[in-house]
Amino acid sequence: MSSTIHLLSGGAAQSLVNGLKESFAHGSGVRVHGSFGAVGAMRDKLLAGAPCDVLVLTQALIDQLTKDGHAVPGSAVPLGIVKTGVAVKTGAAAPDVSTAVALKAALEGASAIYFPDPVKATAGIHFLKVMKSLGVDAELEPRFKTFPNGAAAMLALSQDPDRGAIGCTQVTEILYADGVELAGLLPREFELATVYTAAVCTRAQDAKAAGAFIAMMAGNDAAQLRRSGGFEAP
Repeated sequence: MSSTIHLLSGGAAQSLVNGLKESFAHGSGVRVHGSFGAVGAMRDKLLAGAPCDVLVLTQALIDQLTKDGHAVPGSAVPLGIVKTGVAVKTGAAAPDVSTAVALKAALEGASAIYFPDPVKATAGIHFLKVMKSLGVDAELEPRFKTFPNGAAAMLALSQDPDRGAIGCTQVTEILYADGVELAGLLPREFELATVYTAAVCTRAQDAKAAGAFIAMMAGNDAAQLRRSGGFEAP
């Protein structure tokens, strides 16, 4: 059995993985080394040959990677649904974002708008579409602050001295970040609910340990950790 398993994951699962890896290492003797980022970037790392035993990506990507021979058929286990929300600096007044009209006003009133990669990150791609639907993307583009993933975007938001800055990414990444807090979910008509799924990589060096860690992430004992981190039951 390998002493370390390598995990490539969307940023949504970072708090879940980090909350379990010490317990897993204690019980199994196997450490978990996680790489986190935009799901598209993690897929690219996998295809470029990065070490990988466990994948945690969107259900759609896991399905495609299984079809293409990169994930073990039958190994996929859903971890939960992750929604996308709006963040503000901790202690700042939270704008109303519950309707399209309110969200548009909040964006137009923001001094800066932090969000993940609009090309490779699930939330970033979706949020740019939302702004286009609202007709504010061109107007607001000078205030865009984009980052490789939601965690980096939230870190930068937390460090912005202007309390009028806001951000958007998956709820899991907002709740995990220090210095920011959740203002609210995107309005229902713009809701993004993404199913995140774990699977064993076909080139896993330790498929048994990979499967055991997936079982821990998806198991009943981790249910509260998943909920507190922003995962909803699939």
